[in-house]
Amino acid sequence: MNLLATEIVAQRVFNPLYIWLDTAFLVCLCLLLILRKKYLTFLWGIAGGILYMVVDYGIFHLLTHSRSIEGGDLFWVLLWMSMSYGITNFVWIWLWFSKDKHLVEWSLLIVVWWIAAPMLANTFGQGLTPIKIQRTTGAYHGYMALILIAGYAAAIVYNLFQKDKTKRFPLLWMLAIGILVQFAWEFSLLIGGIRSAEIADWGQKITTLVVNSLLETNLGAVPIYCIYALVTAKFTETLKRRKQPVTFTGRMQELNAARVRG
Repeated sequence: MNLLATEIVAQRVFNPLYIWLDTAFLVCLCLLLILRKKYLTFLWGIAGGILYMVVDYGIFHLLTHSRSIEGGDLFWVLLWMSMSYGITNFVWIWLWFSKDKHLVEWSLLIVVWWIAAPMLANTFGQGLTPIKIQRTTGAYHGYMALILIAGYAAAIVYNLFQKDKTKRFPLLWMLAIGILVQFAWEFSLLIGGIRSAEIADWGQKITTLVVNSLLETNLGAVPIYCIYALVTAKFTETLKRRKQPVTFTGRMQELNAARVRG
């Protein structure tokens, strides 16, 4: 069976309390970033939330009509979902690309919350009517695949003609991050009883997990890396201009030389 050609139903069923708990976590995460003077990472996370809303509400709902909801207002639920996973995903990817010296701590904060939040909501939100929201993927997965292949193909061709190994795209690192971030999110939703909660077929549950992990965040790995390299070649995390700005390839050279945890 061709999993990528299968109609995927990305469904979530969750307690309304989950929204409020997660909103509080997002505020705390943003405050931590600001207190740690990671202003650039914070702004990138906000940009991610806005982008997710444009895609989720503007494209998935208004354009393809692939979104449906029961038990809640579609606009406001999508706004929360977009800001939630837009902020956390984009912040996490930015921290991975920067090889932040506290990458382990930031990663655990996000992943542990993803695992714990559904359990907290189910325990302390008993009696509340659950919200079910879902989307089908047949109308746009081909476009996602086009973005995926375009990004990686461009990076591969560049590497083939770049003689200096220190200035090449770290393709395996980018691929691992692109898959890992989405997988952690999807897996946490699955074991938390949110993803595919009313779908009994475990084959379909796993298919959703695998396909989304390979495609949905990974398609942005190359563009996000390029944006990160271009921006940080000129600016620091505190939004100040670098004393010694570098070129795009020069920044790639710096990033390739860096190691996780300093």
